[in-house]
Amino acid sequence: MKYPLFASLVASLGIGLSGAAHAVNVDVNIGMPALVVAAPVVIQQGWHGDRYWDGHRYLERNEWEDHNRHHGDHDHCPPGHAKKGEC
Repeated sequence: MKYPLFASLVASLGIGLSGAAHAVNVDVNIGMPALVVAAPVVIQQGWHGDRYWDGHRYLERNEWEDHNRHHGDHDHCPPGHAKKGEC
């Protein structure tokens, strides 16, 4: 009578441990990478130091003066200078 009781104990222990093994859940979560958003750089038209940005390229002062020469127009004031009170 000892052996059937021992056999049922071992069988119930095995069944119990197999259920416990299925109850343990190990997950490894590697999340999505962070979203990187680059903001566009906006350069406004006008004088930046000693160069003028016209929206497409930088002009040196003499290039800008040659490009914006107004013949006979003495009242012309370059952009940005009127705001500074230079005209």
